[in-house]
Amino acid sequence: MKHSRLAGITAACVAGLLTLGACSTNTDAGGSSDAGGDAGAEQSPGASDGRLVEEKDSYVIGYSQSNNAEPYRAQLNTQLEYYVSQHDNLELLPIADAQQDSSRQVSQVQQFIQQGVDVLVVSPNESDPLTPPVQQACDAGIPVIVLDRTVNTDCIAAFIGGDNVAIGKAAGELAVSLLPDGGNVVELRGIESNQPQIDRDQGFRDAIAANPDITIVKDQDAKWLKEEGTKVMQQWLASGEDIDLVYAHNDPMALGAYLAAAGAGQAEDMTFIGIDGLAIPDGGIRAVQEGQLAGTFVYPTGAEEAVDTITKIVAGEPFEAEQILPTTAVTSENAADVYEEYDFSGKS
Repeated sequence: MKHSRLAGITAACVAGLLTLGACSTNTDAGGSSDAGGDAGAEQSPGASDGRLVEEKDSYVIGYSQSNNAEPYRAQLNTQLEYYVSQHDNLELLPIADAQQDSSRQVSQVQQFIQQGVDVLVVSPNESDPLTPPVQQACDAGIPVIVLDRTVNTDCIAAFIGGDNVAIGKAAGELAVSLLPDGGNVVELRGIESNQPQIDRDQGFRDAIAANPDITIVKDQDAKWLKEEGTKVMQQWLASGEDIDLVYAHNDPMALGAYLAAAGAGQAEDMTFIGIDGLAIPDGGIRAVQEGQLAGTFVYPTGAEEAVDTITKIVAGEPFEAEQILPTTAVTSENAADVYEEYDFSGKS
Protein backbone atom coordinates (compact mmCIF):
# COMPACT_ATOMS: atom_id res chain seq x y z
CA MET A 1 0.00 0.00 0.00
CA LYS A 2 1.43 3.34 -0.99
CA HIS A 3 1.68 6.00 1.69
CA SER A 4 0.16 9.42 1.12
CA ARG A 5 2.47 12.28 0.27
CA LEU A 6 1.81 15.99 0.07
CA ALA A 7 2.98 17.71 -3.06
CA GLY A 8 3.59 20.92 -1.13
CA ILE A 9 2.19 23.51 1.24
CA THR A 10 1.45 26.93 -0.16
CA ALA A 11 3.23 30.02 1.05
CA ALA A 12 0.01 31.21 2.65
CA CYS A 13 -0.21 28.03 4.69
CA VAL A 14 3.39 28.39 5.80
CA ALA A 15 3.04 32.01 6.78
CA GLY A 16 -0.25 31.64 8.56
CA LEU A 17 0.13 28.10 9.96
CA LEU A 18 -3.33 27.37 8.67
CA THR A 19 -5.21 24.10 8.83
CA LEU A 20 -3.22 21.70 6.70
CA GLY A 21 -6.24 19.81 5.50
CA ALA A 22 -7.11 22.75 3.28
CA CYS A 23 -3.68 22.64 1.69
CA SER A 24 -3.23 18.94 1.10
CA THR A 25 -3.52 17.13 -2.19
CA ASN A 26 -5.21 13.84 -2.96
CA THR A 27 -3.12 10.69 -2.81
CA ASP A 28 -2.49 8.44 -5.77
CA ALA A 29 -3.45 5.16 -4.14
CA GLY A 30 -6.28 3.95 -1.96
CA GLY A 31 -6.19 1.88 1.22
CA SER A 32 -8.13 -1.01 -0.25
CA SER A 33 -8.44 -3.00 -3.43
CA ASP A 34 -11.67 -1.09 -4.00
CA ALA A 35 -10.01 2.29 -3.67
CA GLY A 36 -9.77 3.03 -7.36
CA GLY A 37 -6.98 5.55 -6.95
CA ASP A 38 -8.41 8.78 -5.50
CA ALA A 39 -8.55 9.51 -1.79
CA GLY A 40 -11.94 10.77 -0.69
CA ALA A 41 -13.89 9.05 -3.46
CA GLU A 42 -16.95 7.13 -2.31
CA GLN A 43 -16.24 3.44 -2.46
CA SER A 44 -18.71 0.57 -2.58
CA PRO A 45 -18.02 -2.76 -0.90
CA GLY A 46 -17.05 -5.56 -3.23
CA ALA A 47 -19.86 -7.97 -2.37
CA SER A 48 -22.40 -8.40 -5.15
CA ASP A 49 -25.25 -7.51 -2.81
CA GLY A 50 -23.47 -4.36 -1.64
CA ARG A 51 -22.47 -5.84 1.73
CA LEU A 52 -19.20 -6.86 3.33
CA VAL A 53 -20.96 -8.42 6.32
CA GLU A 54 -24.11 -10.45 6.73
CA GLU A 55 -27.17 -8.44 7.67
CA LYS A 56 -28.25 -9.04 11.27
CA ASP A 57 -29.44 -7.26 14.40
CA SER A 58 -26.06 -6.58 16.02
CA TYR A 59 -22.38 -6.57 15.10
CA VAL A 60 -19.28 -7.29 17.16
CA ILE A 61 -16.17 -5.14 16.71
CA GLY A 62 -12.65 -6.09 17.72
CA TYR A 63 -10.01 -3.40 18.16
CA SER A 64 -6.28 -4.07 18.43
CA GLN A 65 -4.42 -1.05 19.83
CA SER A 66 -0.65 -0.76 19.53
CA ASN A 67 0.01 0.73 22.97
CA ASN A 68 -2.50 2.05 25.51
CA ALA A 69 0.29 3.78 27.46
CA GLU A 70 0.56 6.59 24.91
CA PRO A 71 -1.85 9.46 25.75
CA TYR A 72 -2.85 9.79 22.10
CA ARG A 73 -3.87 6.14 21.96
CA ALA A 74 -5.63 6.29 25.31
CA GLN A 75 -7.68 9.18 23.94
CA LEU A 76 -8.35 7.21 20.76
CA ASN A 77 -9.67 4.33 22.88
CA THR A 78 -11.93 6.65 24.85
CA GLN A 79 -13.35 8.21 21.72
CA LEU A 80 -13.85 4.89 19.95
CA GLU A 81 -15.75 3.50 22.95
CA TYR A 82 -17.92 6.61 23.06
CA TYR A 83 -18.83 6.64 19.37
CA VAL A 84 -19.56 2.91 19.33
CA SER A 85 -21.83 3.36 22.36
CA GLN A 86 -24.01 5.72 20.32
CA HIS A 87 -25.14 2.80 18.12
CA ASP A 88 -27.38 0.14 19.65
CA ASN A 89 -26.43 -2.42 16.99
CA LEU A 90 -22.66 -2.21 17.65
CA GLU A 91 -20.72 -3.98 20.40
CA LEU A 92 -17.04 -3.26 21.03
CA LEU A 93 -15.11 -6.09 22.67
CA PRO A 94 -12.50 -5.16 25.30
CA ILE A 95 -9.71 -3.31 23.51
CA ALA A 96 -6.58 -5.44 23.07
CA ASP A 97 -3.39 -3.63 24.13
CA ALA A 98 -0.26 -4.81 22.32
CA GLN A 99 2.02 -2.75 24.62
CA GLN A 100 4.37 -1.95 21.69
CA ASP A 101 4.92 -5.69 21.14
CA SER A 102 4.21 -6.72 17.55
CA SER A 103 4.21 -10.45 18.30
CA ARG A 104 1.64 -9.84 21.04
CA GLN A 105 -0.48 -7.85 18.61
CA VAL A 106 -0.30 -10.56 15.97
CA SER A 107 -1.69 -13.03 18.53
CA GLN A 108 -4.42 -10.61 19.56
CA VAL A 109 -5.55 -10.06 15.97
CA GLN A 110 -5.58 -13.81 15.38
CA GLN A 111 -7.70 -14.25 18.51
CA PHE A 112 -10.24 -11.73 17.18
CA ILE A 113 -10.35 -13.73 13.95
CA GLN A 114 -11.01 -16.93 15.90
CA GLN A 115 -13.77 -15.17 17.83
CA GLY A 116 -15.41 -14.34 14.53
CA VAL A 117 -15.77 -10.59 14.98
CA ASP A 118 -17.86 -8.87 12.34
CA VAL A 119 -15.47 -5.93 11.86
CA LEU A 120 -11.81 -5.62 12.89
CA VAL A 121 -10.06 -2.32 13.63
CA VAL A 122 -6.26 -2.32 13.92
CA SER A 123 -3.75 0.34 14.92
CA PRO A 124 -0.56 -1.50 13.93
CA ASN A 125 2.49 -1.32 16.15
CA GLU A 126 4.57 -2.07 13.05
CA SER A 127 3.45 -2.53 9.48
CA ASP A 128 5.36 -5.63 8.38
CA PRO A 129 4.56 -8.00 11.26
CA LEU A 130 0.86 -7.04 11.20
CA THR A 131 0.43 -7.58 7.48
CA PRO A 132 -0.01 -11.41 7.59
CA PRO A 133 -2.67 -11.44 10.36
CA VAL A 134 -4.56 -8.62 8.67
CA GLN A 135 -4.49 -10.64 5.47
CA GLN A 136 -5.78 -13.62 7.45
CA ALA A 137 -8.71 -11.51 8.67
CA CYS A 138 -9.47 -10.47 5.10
CA ASP A 139 -9.28 -14.09 3.96
CA ALA A 140 -11.75 -14.99 6.72
CA GLY A 141 -14.20 -12.45 5.30
CA ILE A 142 -13.75 -9.89 8.09
CA PRO A 143 -13.64 -6.23 6.93
CA VAL A 144 -10.56 -4.55 8.38
CA ILE A 145 -10.18 -0.84 9.14
CA VAL A 146 -6.59 0.25 9.71
CA LEU A 147 -5.92 3.39 11.75
CA ASP A 148 -2.86 5.63 11.63
CA ARG A 149 -0.20 3.15 10.44
CA THR A 150 -0.54 1.23 7.21
CA VAL A 151 -0.08 -2.46 6.49
CA ASN A 152 1.37 -3.96 3.33
CA THR A 153 -1.76 -5.45 1.83
CA ASP A 154 -4.52 -3.89 -0.21
CA CYS A 155 -7.19 -6.25 1.13
CA ILE A 156 -8.32 -3.87 3.87
CA ALA A 157 -11.70 -2.16 3.70
CA ALA A 158 -10.42 1.27 4.75
CA PHE A 159 -7.38 3.20 5.94
CA ILE A 160 -7.91 6.22 8.19
CA GLY A 161 -5.06 8.47 9.30
CA GLY A 162 -3.27 11.77 8.99
CA ASP A 163 -0.66 12.89 6.47
CA ASN A 164 2.46 12.57 8.57
CA VAL A 165 4.77 13.95 5.91
CA ALA A 166 2.66 17.10 5.81
CA ILE A 167 2.65 17.38 9.59
CA GLY A 168 6.41 16.91 9.76
CA LYS A 169 6.84 19.50 7.05
CA ALA A 170 4.68 21.99 8.91
CA ALA A 171 6.73 21.37 12.06
CA GLY A 172 9.88 22.03 10.03
CA GLU A 173 8.44 25.25 8.65
CA LEU A 174 7.65 26.36 12.20
CA ALA A 175 11.23 25.55 13.19
CA VAL A 176 12.54 27.64 10.30
CA SER A 177 10.41 30.58 11.43
CA LEU A 178 11.64 30.20 15.02
CA LEU A 179 15.32 29.95 13.97
CA PRO A 180 15.72 32.61 11.26
CA ASP A 181 19.47 32.81 11.90
CA GLY A 182 19.88 29.04 12.06
CA GLY A 183 20.65 26.85 15.04
CA ASN A 184 21.10 23.38 16.43
CA VAL A 185 18.12 21.01 16.50
CA VAL A 186 17.71 17.69 18.26
CA GLU A 187 15.03 15.26 17.11
CA LEU A 188 13.19 12.80 19.33
CA ARG A 189 11.75 10.07 17.12
CA GLY A 190 9.12 7.48 17.90
CA ILE A 191 10.15 3.97 16.85
CA GLU A 192 12.36 3.61 13.79
CA SER A 193 10.15 1.02 12.10
CA ASN A 194 6.91 3.00 12.56
CA GLN A 195 5.73 4.69 9.37
CA PRO A 196 4.58 7.89 11.17
CA GLN A 197 8.10 8.27 12.55
CA ILE A 198 9.60 7.85 9.10
CA ASP A 199 7.16 10.33 7.56
CA ARG A 200 7.42 12.95 10.31
CA ASP A 201 11.20 12.82 10.03
CA GLN A 202 11.13 13.13 6.25
CA GLY A 203 8.73 16.06 6.21
CA PHE A 204 10.68 17.93 8.88
CA ARG A 205 14.04 17.47 7.17
CA ASP A 206 12.60 18.53 3.82
CA ALA A 207 11.30 21.75 5.37
CA ILE A 208 14.37 22.82 7.34
CA ALA A 209 16.47 22.41 4.22
CA ALA A 210 15.18 25.90 3.37
CA ASN A 211 17.68 27.23 5.90
CA PRO A 212 21.10 25.58 5.53
CA ASP A 213 22.17 27.09 8.87
CA ILE A 214 19.76 24.81 10.74
CA THR A 215 21.46 21.55 11.68
CA ILE A 216 20.08 18.41 13.31
CA VAL A 217 22.92 17.60 15.69
CA LYS A 218 21.30 14.61 17.44
CA ASP A 219 18.38 12.29 16.78
CA GLN A 220 17.25 9.23 18.68
CA ASP A 221 14.22 7.02 19.20
CA ALA A 222 12.31 7.64 22.43
CA LYS A 223 9.52 5.09 21.82
CA TRP A 224 6.76 7.74 21.77
CA LEU A 225 6.98 7.95 25.59
CA LYS A 226 7.43 10.97 27.87
CA GLU A 227 9.78 9.14 30.22
CA GLU A 228 12.02 8.09 27.33
CA GLY A 229 12.03 11.66 26.01
CA THR A 230 13.24 12.87 29.40
CA LYS A 231 15.94 10.20 29.57
CA VAL A 232 17.32 10.88 26.09
CA MET A 233 17.29 14.64 26.63
CA GLN A 234 19.13 14.27 29.93
CA GLN A 235 21.85 12.32 28.14
CA TRP A 236 22.21 15.01 25.49
CA LEU A 237 22.38 17.77 28.07
CA ALA A 238 24.91 15.84 30.14
CA SER A 239 27.15 15.55 27.07
CA GLY A 240 27.18 19.33 26.75
CA GLU A 241 25.22 19.41 23.50
CA ASP A 242 24.41 22.94 22.30
CA ILE A 243 20.66 22.84 21.60
CA ASP A 244 18.42 25.62 20.30
CA LEU A 245 15.30 23.66 19.39
CA VAL A 246 13.80 20.28 20.21
CA TYR A 247 11.57 18.61 17.63
CA ALA A 248 9.70 15.58 18.96
CA HIS A 249 7.45 13.29 16.95
CA ASN A 250 4.78 13.54 19.63
CA ASP A 251 3.91 15.82 22.52
CA PRO A 252 4.79 13.43 25.36
CA MET A 253 8.39 13.17 24.13
CA ALA A 254 8.54 16.95 23.66
CA LEU A 255 7.26 17.51 27.19
CA GLY A 256 9.68 14.91 28.52
CA ALA A 257 12.51 16.84 26.90
CA TYR A 258 11.16 20.09 28.35
CA LEU A 259 11.17 18.59 31.85
CA ALA A 260 14.78 17.49 31.43
CA ALA A 261 15.82 20.93 30.21
CA ALA A 262 13.87 22.65 33.01
CA GLY A 263 15.55 20.39 35.55
CA ALA A 264 18.92 21.47 34.17
CA GLY A 265 17.93 25.13 34.20
CA GLN A 266 18.13 25.36 30.40
CA ALA A 267 14.49 25.29 29.26
CA GLU A 268 14.37 29.05 28.74
CA ASP A 269 17.26 28.80 26.27
CA MET A 270 15.44 26.34 24.00
CA THR A 271 12.27 25.98 21.97
CA PHE A 272 10.15 22.83 21.87
CA ILE A 273 7.84 21.54 19.12
CA GLY A 274 5.58 18.48 19.37
CA ILE A 275 2.81 16.66 17.50
CA ASP A 276 -0.58 15.24 18.61
CA GLY A 277 -2.34 18.31 20.00
CA LEU A 278 -4.55 16.49 22.47
CA ALA A 279 -7.14 18.58 24.30
CA ILE A 280 -6.45 17.03 27.70
CA PRO A 281 -5.04 18.66 30.86
CA ASP A 282 -1.52 17.29 30.31
CA GLY A 283 -1.64 17.36 26.52
CA GLY A 284 0.13 19.40 23.89
CA ILE A 285 -2.45 22.15 23.46
CA ARG A 286 -2.36 23.00 27.16
CA ALA A 287 1.45 22.91 27.03
CA VAL A 288 1.36 25.53 24.26
CA GLN A 289 -0.96 27.67 26.37
CA GLU A 290 1.46 27.38 29.29
CA GLY A 291 4.48 28.24 27.16
CA GLN A 292 6.19 24.87 27.44
CA LEU A 293 5.80 24.16 23.73
CA ALA A 294 6.14 26.74 20.97
CA GLY A 295 3.71 24.74 18.86
CA THR A 296 2.06 21.42 18.22
CA PHE A 297 -0.12 19.93 15.50
CA VAL A 298 -3.46 18.23 16.01
CA TYR A 299 -3.26 14.62 14.84
CA PRO A 300 -6.91 13.45 14.76
CA THR A 301 -7.53 10.06 16.34
CA GLY A 302 -9.81 8.87 13.53
CA ALA A 303 -12.16 7.26 16.07
CA GLU A 304 -15.27 9.07 14.87
CA GLU A 305 -14.43 8.37 11.24
CA ALA A 306 -13.79 4.70 12.04
CA VAL A 307 -17.18 4.23 13.67
CA ASP A 308 -18.89 6.12 10.86
CA THR A 309 -17.19 3.75 8.40
CA ILE A 310 -18.27 0.73 10.45
CA THR A 311 -21.90 1.87 10.40
CA LYS A 312 -21.73 2.15 6.62
CA ILE A 313 -20.08 -1.25 6.27
CA VAL A 314 -22.74 -3.03 8.32
CA ALA A 315 -25.51 -1.16 6.52
CA GLY A 316 -24.11 -2.08 3.12
CA GLU A 317 -23.61 1.58 2.21
CA PRO A 318 -20.74 3.13 0.23
CA PHE A 319 -17.78 4.36 2.29
CA GLU A 320 -14.40 5.99 1.69
CA ALA A 321 -11.61 3.46 1.35
CA GLU A 322 -8.90 5.99 2.21
CA GLN A 323 -9.54 8.85 4.60
CA ILE A 324 -6.65 11.26 5.08
CA LEU A 325 -7.57 13.50 8.01
CA PRO A 326 -6.71 17.19 8.22
CA THR A 327 -4.60 18.71 10.99
CA THR A 328 -4.48 22.09 12.68
CA ALA A 329 -1.34 23.94 13.69
CA VAL A 330 -1.54 25.06 17.33
CA THR A 331 0.29 28.16 18.52
CA SER A 332 -0.23 30.50 21.46
CA GLU A 333 -2.57 32.59 19.30
CA ASN A 334 -5.18 29.88 18.70
CA ALA A 335 -4.50 27.30 21.43
CA ALA A 336 -7.50 28.22 23.58
CA ASP A 337 -9.91 27.98 20.66
CA VAL A 338 -8.44 24.70 19.43
CA TYR A 339 -8.61 23.21 22.92
CA GLU A 340 -12.29 24.09 23.15
CA GLU A 341 -12.95 22.60 19.72
CA TYR A 342 -11.31 19.26 20.48
CA ASP A 343 -12.14 18.94 24.18
CA PHE A 344 -13.77 15.54 24.68
CA SER A 345 -14.13 15.68 28.46
CA GLY A 346 -17.86 16.39 28.32
CA LYS A 347 -18.62 13.20 26.38
CA SER A 348 -19.69 10.07 28.22
